[in-house]
Order: sequence, then structure tokens, then C-alpha cells
Amino acid sequence: MRVALKECEWETVGEDLIVVFDAREATTLSDPDGQVAALLEELRRAPRTAAELSAALGGRGFRLSEEDVGRGLRGLDSLGLVEDADGRTLGDPDEDERHFSNLSFYGTHATLDRRRTGFLRSMREAHVLVLGVGGGGSSLVQCLAGLGVGEMTLVDQDRVEPRNFARQFLYHHADIGLSKAERAAAWVRDYDPGIKVNAVDRWVSAPEDLADLVPGVDLIAGGLDGHPHANLWANEAAVRAGVPYVLGGANRSQLMYLSVDPGRTACLACDYADRPAEDGPEGVAYRIAENMKLSNPLTGPMAMQVGSLLAFEAQRYLTGYEPPRAAGFRVTLDLRQGLVPEWQPLPKNPECPVCRLAPPRGDEAR
Repeated sequence: MRVALKECEWETVGEDLIVVFDAREATTLSDPDGQVAALLEELRRAPRTAAELSAALGGRGFRLSEEDVGRGLRGLDSLGLVEDADGRTLGDPDEDERHFSNLSFYGTHATLDRRRTGFLRSMREAHVLVLGVGGGGSSLVQCLAGLGVGEMTLVDQDRVEPRNFARQFLYHHADIGLSKAERAAAWVRDYDPGIKVNAVDRWVSAPEDLADLVPGVDLIAGGLDGHPHANLWANEAAVRAGVPYVLGGANRSQLMYLSVDPGRTACLACDYADRPAEDGPEGVAYRIAENMKLSNPLTGPMAMQVGSLLAFEAQRYLTGYEPPRAAGFRVTLDLRQGLVPEWQPLPKNPECPVCRLAPPRGDEAR
């Protein structure tokens, strides 16, 4: 394997080597004889194998075997400073240019065992079912397209209206009166013809309304309006299929998102089961809030924030660059408190009838 050094800088201070990769933190390595600095310098010259590095260091007076260098490289790998050189690009200049920033992002998380191109390919091979292409959903579509998701199925039954333009930037004035799903799909095709996109103009009134759309999908994301139980229906469709579900939205003063990993975390129905008793003050307030008909207060910055949060969580599930942050949690960002996130665990209900529908996963399937 040819090993490449990531973008880092270092300086010797006494017998220590101070190395900076991420500007917010520094790593101090003991290097009394300077061999770590020499190893970094040789890696900076060009990607090398352990054998090539052993020879190069020998020419500098350091007698290190290939095995010694290999251990040193693994140490640098544990600090996130090196990666597999052959996994830095896709090999197609046009594609490498298109995904320059994506590859750079994944380079932060790449290791000798996990290539940055591997993360990107996972995204390019993924199929996401997007529920709703209105406020947060339209921003989600844009984020997923930028990340290079391979396929999207977009579900919505609304038409484009002038009031949408404060927060939905997929659409143009010429689109007024036309299907949001169709116009959002057209935007994706214009943005990146390499992304396969399907438009579904449909009202969702039960889990069964999504049954024909879920097969072959890797993740469901978005949020449905129009009925208080619409997202519960989407939750059930996701759990039945064993597909992660990432949901978000907003009210007058809070943004919110959560994710459901079927068979592993609480689902939305678990959370619903924990609602206050309907005959008490909290239950009455909950019911009133649930059924209130409000003018939509979602502005452009709010919608984009929701969309980006959902896209990040979707990216975590689809690539595994880090674990999902909202799995089994409701994350709220209070507009009155400067959007500082708070994590509230979703109560897992062992008797949840929806969770019981999840197919076996992991060790359970063996």
C-alpha cells in the first residue's frame, strides 16, 4: 500500500513534535531523535510504501526496518494523519473536479483502511426517498444533490405557490401552479444529470401509500404535512422495511430533527405512546398544538437549517463517516436561545406495535 500524508503542519519544540491537522487541536509527539519528523518529511515528498520509506529513512541515517516503519504508519493512522494514497481520487478528472470538496471532506475521515473515495461511492450508490419538497425538503434535495447521492425519489402533492419563494429555492416564478415533485426533479436533472430522480405526485394517507416506493431505498428523509399522523405513517413504512428514517421540521420558535434506526432505536410511534394523558392539562395542550392550523412561519434560513441537518444525518447513515447523531433522539434548536441544540432521548417502548414490525438486523438476522 502506498501511504499518503494528509494536509498537516508540524514543528519541533525541544524533544517534542507539535503536529496540527485540524486547526482546533494539536498533537504532541515525543521525537527526541527526529525520526518522526523525518518520516513526515519523506511522506510529504510523495506517497510511499513502508519499504520505500524504510530505504529513504536509511539514507537519512535512520536504521528502521519495513516493520518498524509499518508500526509508525499505523501510529500516524491512529492520529488521522495518513491515508491510502490510491483512494484519494476517483480517477476521472471531471468527476474529481465535480466532487473536489466532497472528497476533501471525506479525506478528514479517511484512514489506511477506509478510502475517501469509498465514502463518496457509498453516497453515489444510495437511493433516498424524500418525503416533501417544500421548506426543509427542498433544501434537503439541494444538499443531497450536492453530496452526489445516486438516486432520489421525491414525493409531494402540492403545487408551487408564490408564498413558497421566501424559503423554497428550487422553484422559479414560471413554476407557479405546477407540481412541486416534478419541478424539484427537473431541478435535480439540470443540476447534475448523473443523478437519477423520480417524481411522485401523491397524497400520503396511510403507510400503504408508501409501500411501492420503499423497496430498493436505502434511507427515507424529510417530513410530511397535511395530517397530524402523516409522519407516523412514514415512520411505520420505514420500520416495516428496516430503512432508516430521518425526520425534521419547525414550529414558531424551534427547529427539530430526529432519526429512527429500525430495530435499534426507538421509533416515532414509541415517542407518540409517551404523550401526556389526554384528560390532563398537558395532554390538552399537546392535542391543541398538534391540531393547530398555523400560517407557515418558516423562513429561508430556517428551512435551509432544517434541510442541512437532515442531509448531515442522512450522510452519516449512508456513508458511515461517523455514527448518526440523532438516532433515537429528538434534537431541538431553539430560535430564542441562539439555535443551541439539545438532545432529548426518545423513550423506547418495549411494547411498541410498530417496532415489532422491524425485520431482524445484524446479529439478529444470523
